[in-house]
Amino acid sequence: MPELPEVETTRRGIAPHVEGHVIRRVILRRNDLRWPIPRAIRTELPGQRIEGVTRRAKWLLLHTRAGAALLHLGMSGSLRIVDARARPRTHDHYDLVLDSGKALRFNDPRRFGSLLWQKPGATHPLLRDLGPEPLSAEFDGGWLWMRSRGRRAAVKSFLMDQANVVGVGNIYASEALFAAGIHPGRAAGSVARARYEKLADEIRRVLLHAITRGGTTLRDFLAPDGAPGYFEQELFVYGRAGEPCKVCGTRIRSAVIGQRMTYWCPKCQR
Repeated sequence: MPELPEVETTRRGIAPHVEGHVIRRVILRRNDLRWPIPRAIRTELPGQRIEGVTRRAKWLLLHTRAGAALLHLGMSGSLRIVDARARPRTHDHYDLVLDSGKALRFNDPRRFGSLLWQKPGATHPLLRDLGPEPLSAEFDGGWLWMRSRGRRAAVKSFLMDQANVVGVGNIYASEALFAAGIHPGRAAGSVARARYEKLADEIRRVLLHAITRGGTTLRDFLAPDGAPGYFEQELFVYGRAGEPCKVCGTRIRSAVIGQRMTYWCPKCQR
C-alpha cells in the first residue's frame, strides 16, 4: 500500500500540472471505488479552477472554490498526467480533464482507492479525528510519550494508529523503530520519553529521506512519471527476514504484530 512518502511524491508530481488549471470535464468509468463517488464530483467539480493540491495523511486534496476533491490511492492506485485523448487502459477508472488538454487519470486494479468530496469550510468525517502530521511542528517525542501513557499495545501498532500520528505505515514504522533501536513488540507505555524523542526524530528523517528517493516500490507504486521509488534499495529490516542485519550481522526476525508482518533485529532493537 502506498504510504506517506509515496503519496507526497505523487502530490509533488501532479501539482505543477494541475494547479491553476480548470477542470473542464469529469469522466467516471464507474460509479464507485472503495465507496460510491459522490454526486458533487459530477455536478460541482467541472468548471472549477484547482487552486492548490495538499496532502492530509494519505489523502490528496484538490482545492477549488466549490470544495475539495479527496483522492486516495488505496492499495494499488496511481495518478498520472496524460494526454486527455489517450485511450484509457484497463482499470483506468476516472479522468479529470483539464483546460490544458491534459487529464489527471486514476488507475487502480484492486479498486480500494477513493474519490470523495469535501464542502467548503468543512472537514470530511474521514479526516476529522486524525493525529498530527509527522513532518509538522506539532509532532515530536513529547506528543508520542504523552499519547502512549498506559498503553499496552505494541509500540509499532501504536505508531500505525492514525489518531496518534498520520501516515506512518508498516514499512516506515519498521524502519524508524530500527533506527531508534526500539523493539516493535515493546508495550508503547513502557517506552521512555527520551526514546520517544529519538523515535520522533527517526520517523521524520526516514520519511523525508524516502520522499527524496521517490518512495518505496513494493508491488504497485509508481510515481506520476512512471518511475519507481528507490527507497526499497535502502531498507534495513522491512522484508529482510533471515538476512543479516546491515549494522551488526544478526539475522533479521519477523512476526505478525497487530495483524501486520513486522521485521526487527534482535540485537539492535530492545
